[in-house]
Amino acid sequence: MFNIYLVEDEKNLNDILVLYLKNEGYKVKSFTNGLKAEKCIAEDVHLWVLDIMLPDIDGYELIKEIKAHNENIPVIFISARDTDLDIIEGLQMGSDDYISKPFLPMELIIRIRKLLNRVYKRESDGKVLINDQYLIDFDKRILLDGDRIIEPTSREFDFLCAIIKNKNIALSRENLLNCIWGVNYYGSDRVVDDLVRRVRKKLPKLRIETIYGYGYRWCE
Repeated sequence: MFNIYLVEDEKNLNDILVLYLKNEGYKVKSFTNGLKAEKCIAEDVHLWVLDIMLPDIDGYELIKEIKAHNENIPVIFISARDTDLDIIEGLQMGSDDYISKPFLPMELIIRIRKLLNRVYKRESDGKVLINDQYLIDFDKRILLDGDRIIEPTSREFDFLCAIIKNKNIALSRENLLNCIWGVNYYGSDRVVDDLVRRVRKKLPKLRIETIYGYGYRWCE
């Protein structure tokens, strides 16, 4: 589960955004001033959402301290200041995105989804966030839906590895048979279809396309 820290001094907006973020399954800690947020910079945070104009320490000062602690933590600025110079200044200071007030809460949610997916889908640590929903750990062979552990069979997990590591590439049934069952398998290739049905049932939000008469493809 991703930890998102929100700093917004407008109480009503803060409450609304917290509600939307929690409905998306994120763990949220919110602040209405910069001083309290400053004390939590060293905590385990996946994303900061910062209002620029705060009653004490502003968002520009906070991002300096956040990036000094860990330059890789993504930050989204939200602000009523929407001039080109404000946006450029925010980006130059290390923000990954900038959204101007007023905005629809779902616009922020969509931007957060895309940013988290881009930052944390990297395979360098063996973990990939797929379809903004499931976290797969290739090394430990673990699959998570938020905090819930999904338990695929060994062949189901092998299938997931095959299609995810070949994003947007159509894999034939024969290719999948060789990859999962081995080249010495001589049974029907329809076992692949049965396997895919089970995977779809366990992971309903996983986007697996059927290529009729050929095989399957995963699309991010």
